[in-house]
Amino acid sequence: MLDALVIAPHPDDAELGAAGAIMKMRDDGLRVGVLELTDGEPTPHGSPEIRARETAAATQILGLDWRGNLGLPNRKLEHTLEARAMLAGVIREQRPKWLFAPYWVDAHPDHTAAVELIEAARFWAKLTKSDLPGQPHHPERIWNYYCVHLRVVEKPGFVLDISDYWERKLAAISCYQSQFVVGRPTEPPTMLDRLRDQAAYWGWSIGVKYGEPYNCKEAVGLTSFRDLK
Repeated sequence: MLDALVIAPHPDDAELGAAGAIMKMRDDGLRVGVLELTDGEPTPHGSPEIRARETAAATQILGLDWRGNLGLPNRKLEHTLEARAMLAGVIREQRPKWLFAPYWVDAHPDHTAAVELIEAARFWAKLTKSDLPGQPHHPERIWNYYCVHLRVVEKPGFVLDISDYWERKLAAISCYQSQFVVGRPTEPPTMLDRLRDQAAYWGWSIGVKYGEPYNCKEAVGLTSFRDLK
């Protein structure tokens, strides 16, 4: 049983958007898993075999308790009833308290389709008298991470301080050489330089070195102001 399940359209999306939170939760003793909806292929410099090796390397850095892939088609991801049932089945089997999904506004059709699929599967996972595997389960909340293919990003609901985790997050992202290094410009600022700049900006926004932005469509309750930045 997981405390958190990070659902990503493609391999590397979880690392880009939520690696800091993943490592923070693991250090806090929580059980964390990642589920990719597709294998991310084809890409210009990747292959299913390359992406699988890169994902395995990143998994070791993140220290995940579980990782899986739903096997849906890359570039053609759709919220179908079949896909909804498959994802709801994983949710019922892994029984996470929280789901993490991409932010709901994006230029990438796979990402917006993923959000719709995740929200519907969360609802289906709680249904009784169904042919879904496992027992009914309803995750308490969906947190939305930012892995956005837009030059302008809407204001997040909150920013997580990942200053202690940035170097490990960068190491996890760097495992995906086929996506962020091979075939990309080598003169600065590189793709990895840009990611560092973005993390530094979000950190600056809350007065720390590096940050990771999140949002939530539902109201977020507080029991204390002690840990607010």
